Amino acid sequence: MAKAHSATVAELDANARAAGNRIDIAERIGEGVFRTTWAAQVSQISANALGKHLIVGIRVWGVKFHHPVTRQEFLAEVASLIEAAFAAAPEAEEVDLWASVPISVGKGVIVSGDLAKPTTRTVFSVSVRRGETAEAILAKSASTAFWDQEWERSAFKSGLARNP
Repeated sequence: MAKAHSATVAELDANARAAGNRIDIAERIGEGVFRTTWAAQVSQISANALGKHLIVGIRVWGVKFHHPVTRQEFLAEVASLIEAAFAAAPEAEEVDLWASVPISVGKGVIVSGDLAKPTTRTVFSVSVRRGETAEAILAKSASTAFWDQEWERSAFKSGLARNP
């Protein structure tokens, strides 16, 4: 008699949070990523292919961390997430990771469609090409990544990110 497979929480999250034109790859990455509870909540993994090129995107929330983190711990987590994406998708040539925070919008403001007002803003972003080591990822994150200075001061001063 065949037994039904019950999906794990990681599989359910991977399916629900996958995006892009290569959902299969985004889900494969997500199945590994969502087995871990990261300090910064991973909200989406995308995989997009154009011809022979494959780019992976990982979006995390820059608020309400699961536990307090320092700036260095956040960067180590960024490096680990990027390395996990490359390990699960050897065909990927680049991984882009960004942290977003919600923006308050007034009641009745249009938040979807052509006239939409943004509901989030990027406070950290880094792009990493295949072959860069964890040390290189950390160095890049510290030197060439985009950091919103106000967010950086408030997110890590006490170890907890708050809505700016």
